[in-house]
Amino acid sequence: MFEIGNSLREAREHQGLDYSQVELATKIRAKYIQALEDEHFEILPSGTYIKGFLRSYSEYLGLDGQLYVDEYNSRFIADGFEEAPRERRQPRIQQQRGLQGRMVLLGLLGIAALTALVIVAWKFGGSDSPPPTPAVVTQQRTPAAPKGLQFVGLNKGTYLEVRRGSASGPVVFQGTLKRGDKEFLVGQRFWLSIRRPAGVRFRLAGKPVSLPAHRNLKVRVTPTKTARAGA
Repeated sequence: MFEIGNSLREAREHQGLDYSQVELATKIRAKYIQALEDEHFEILPSGTYIKGFLRSYSEYLGLDGQLYVDEYNSRFIADGFEEAPRERRQPRIQQQRGLQGRMVLLGLLGIAALTALVIVAWKFGGSDSPPPTPAVVTQQRTPAAPKGLQFVGLNKGTYLEVRRGSASGPVVFQGTLKRGDKEFLVGQRFWLSIRRPAGVRFRLAGKPVSLPAHRNLKVRVTPTKTARAGA
């Protein structure tokens, strides 16, 4: 048995992340993240949401999400903590559907009456010109943003070297990344040499990249895998 909340908090603080950064990356509200770390599970919506939040938050920190879900199940579900199933309200649902059907019917009747009035007014109004044709609105699709590696400096920052593809690939970034500095490199496969992993946060193809907390770290990252690599 281990403490779910303390281990999550230690992992987050070790990586230099605050609640707002975790909320932005995981889409989990900051108050729910704090509730997970404090093990105040009664604050969260339900058992299903709790397990989903546990898995997403722990995996974002580079931890084993299933391990945290299993620990939660063993400590709380067996004790009856799981939310009881909600009572069925089938008659009320049917009543609401009937009301919605009547509203749709009334709306259609109103549209038909308005159309008839327009036709009569045009036919007997003494005008030979046809009714104006509604303008056709075309929706322009916004081009998809290019996929690539996004990184931002945290805390004191760190020295960083980024190569495309592998350790022998071309250098696309090299230098000291200060706190708040942001960079974006187009591509999907990169080799990274990081002096202080806690001084930088990466996202590849829109997904956070979890890094081991080792100094002078060298890793190879792709959209599906992050692996330690040699020089």
